Amino acid sequence: MVGREAEQAELLAFVTSTAVQALVLRGETGVGKTSLLSHAVALAEQAGHSVVRAAGVEAESKLPYAGLHQLLHPLLADIEGLDDGSRAAFDAVFGGTKSDPPSVMTLGIAVLTLLSLVAAQRPLLLVLDDGQWLDDSSADVCGFVGRRLTGSPVKLLVAIRTDITSRFDTATLPELPISALTDEDAARLLDRHYPNLGKDVRRTVLEQAQGNPLALLEMPVHHAGQAGAASLEDLGPQGVSLPRRLQRLFGARIEALSESVRAELLMGALDGTGTRSDSDTVTGVRYRMRDADRAVAAGLLDIEPATGDFVFRHPLVRSTIVQMATPNQRRAAHRTLARVHRENLERRATHLAAATVDPDEEVAAVLEAAAESATRRGGALAAVAWLTRAAELSADRDERSRRLADAAFVAGHAARLGQADRLVRSDLVPGSTESPASVLAYAYQALFQDGDVRSTHRQVAAAITKLRDGGAVGSDEVRTRLVVLLSVIGQYAGDRAIWERTHELMASMRDMVTEREQLYSAVWSDVTRHGADWAATVELATANLPDLEPWDVGRLAVAAYHLDILSQYRPYLQHIVNRELTTGAVASGMVMLHLIMLDQMAVGEWAGAEETGQRVLEIAKEYGYGLFATQSRAYLAQLAALRGQSARARDMQAEVDAWARPRGLGFLTQVADSAGVLAALSAGDYEAAYLYAIGITPPGTFQAYAYQASRTLLDLVEAAHHTGRTDQARAHALAARDAGLPEVSPRLALITYGALAMTAESEREAADMFARAESHPDAERFPFELARIRLAHGIRVRHIQGRAAARQYLVSATEAFERLGADGWAERARVEVHATGAGPRASTLNLTSLTWQERRIADLAAAGLTNKEIGTRMHLSPRTVSSHLYRIFPKLGVTTRAALRDALSRTAEV
Repeated sequence: MVGREAEQAELLAFVTSTAVQALVLRGETGVGKTSLLSHAVALAEQAGHSVVRAAGVEAESKLPYAGLHQLLHPLLADIEGLDDGSRAAFDAVFGGTKSDPPSVMTLGIAVLTLLSLVAAQRPLLLVLDDGQWLDDSSADVCGFVGRRLTGSPVKLLVAIRTDITSRFDTATLPELPISALTDEDAARLLDRHYPNLGKDVRRTVLEQAQGNPLALLEMPVHHAGQAGAASLEDLGPQGVSLPRRLQRLFGARIEALSESVRAELLMGALDGTGTRSDSDTVTGVRYRMRDADRAVAAGLLDIEPATGDFVFRHPLVRSTIVQMATPNQRRAAHRTLARVHRENLERRATHLAAATVDPDEEVAAVLEAAAESATRRGGALAAVAWLTRAAELSADRDERSRRLADAAFVAGHAARLGQADRLVRSDLVPGSTESPASVLAYAYQALFQDGDVRSTHRQVAAAITKLRDGGAVGSDEVRTRLVVLLSVIGQYAGDRAIWERTHELMASMRDMVTEREQLYSAVWSDVTRHGADWAATVELATANLPDLEPWDVGRLAVAAYHLDILSQYRPYLQHIVNRELTTGAVASGMVMLHLIMLDQMAVGEWAGAEETGQRVLEIAKEYGYGLFATQSRAYLAQLAALRGQSARARDMQAEVDAWARPRGLGFLTQVADSAGVLAALSAGDYEAAYLYAIGITPPGTFQAYAYQASRTLLDLVEAAHHTGRTDQARAHALAARDAGLPEVSPRLALITYGALAMTAESEREAADMFARAESHPDAERFPFELARIRLAHGIRVRHIQGRAAARQYLVSATEAFERLGADGWAERARVEVHATGAGPRASTLNLTSLTWQERRIADLAAAGLTNKEIGTRMHLSPRTVSSHLYRIFPKLGVTTRAALRDALSRTAEV
């Protein structure tokens, strides 16, 4: 190489460095990136590294995980010692099983595990050329892995073009820009290869090549093969881009080939054949070109020494071949390739989609099946493209409409709301302004982006009515989606009139409404009145989550939240959420993040909840989802109130209220009011807390279809109790008992018993209700509510039975509030502890360094449970439990489980 001394030095430092493990070479086409990669490979091999090379291929850029399979295929074949979890992740994305695809994080960790095993004996260099053509799923995993190679014997080197956007643009990996050669170096390179070039031709080559090495080496060949001194000017004037001039150069050579050789090159180009790192891919074996020696002689192909296969000399050769072919030639090649790949669904679908012009139901069915396969492997965006093409090729009008509606639905959940709207509008009957599918697409867009519940409810209800009465045509899938969306709208509206119209319409449909639709309508509308009978169904559904589409998982998890059994869904949500946010159903991914945040708040993982809330807020803002952005702010306001950050909570409460109230979004205004209640309680402003609480529901009743009515039970009772409204407090606690709240959910059982204990008219009743609350099997899953109940009971016991009797309740409440970071409540609890005559204890200070989850794990470990048993109880893997214990031991100054048990025993003593 000429003029690349600086870049070669950088690559030498990269190969030998222990500080930088990933590097991206970025430059224009033909600038020499591939040569620099080969130089790095030679350096690595000389240093004793194993090397794996792969290359992105434009023909495979829409096939999920095709690039990752090409990169890892040489490593997966003979590896031993790979754990079952990692193998399962690879099987899911590479087609070994039909299980649900893992998230980017899960798959990335599996890749890191594989690489560490491979590199255990020899350092490993992964080299990826043409990274801009890597499919999005693979690029996301490579970016994840590249950011986590620090300190490992594995390095990742990627080359990408500057003129094509890719996921590596935002991968935040270190970069080395590869620029054109200087004028002096360009002249040296040209003179070294063509020392006898005429003066005029030499000057023209240097002017037109602009320091691009590929142009410098190829243009003189073009001149020599053309008649006349003006041959180089035939490539185009200076205004024509360099890649365009190079394509004209290669085009002249392609035209000189026979028709049979050009046809062979075309099939290779269309199938992604001919990279220098060819290997079998996740979608099958690539086509291998034959009888193409003339193309080698013309400088268009090389022969790969290791395999003897023909490979394209440069990616521009491949693209030029495709561009020069006529549409009929391309279609014929695609038909041949579809037959070659008849056993590989997605690759066959790719070629059939390009080969077919007229409607063909058999081809459309293949494309639809490929879309289902892509969705199962986390490729919702690829599924939209296949479904759209399947609709175009549908011979039957109804089938076309159904497939377009499916494409629009998936596009909407992939945060492509505009595309969804265009898809359904393209299917409108001439003269009509809407169809059931177009109403669905419009309603999702209006709801998610602007929070419109009023007009969307009217339009969706009208569309369902037409389908019910036969006044409109639509598939069962569209009808089901409309009915579910009607319940989604009702949930966000939180309005009695809207819900009553919804239930009336669903009742009129009789057998047309499925059990799942009835579940959503009942639990989402008013869990107090309609939720108790559905808990078992929602719990049983956890066994089949991998078989469900992501939006169905999210809907069931919303029901689980209302029933306070969300912790059973959270592990699976965490497993798939990152996948959905990258190449899958982004809208469902945002719903999942909200649900993960709510469960983190419930179980006391408040720092994690803050991170999750901020993450989903930024994603919602990025996609223009005003509804989800405001919902994120509402939950963050609640969290701030819990933590005693009253000013921040009230600011966010006001922001949510200003956006949601004019739109009639009762769901969000209730969350905002709840944040106001909590902020006031934390600050000890019980009068303000009471006024906020009765704005949600009057004392002694639970406002119909107000989802926060039951959730704020303890808030209203506590505020009424502290403001001397003992009758209202007692009436509200009794109303909770009489409404059967303890049978609806574990959290409602806990706070109902706590409210009854707080308002009990006798000490016997107070003790009995408190014992029911504290001994509830799920009480520990709601540490904030349990601590409040213990604090209230401790205060009552101190006044009736004396300081010593109250101390255990007050100390336990204080520790819980301190662990949670509930500053307002913690301060109040410390005052009560001090009133019992107890001073601060060192062991308590140590325990406050534990998160609530860590304290729970410590308690279970001290009780003698194994990691597996703890994981089963807390829905964690044994490895995660082990990691928590690894952090817990030094915090408490212990090294064994026995010492942990002793430490916790000493802490329990007063």
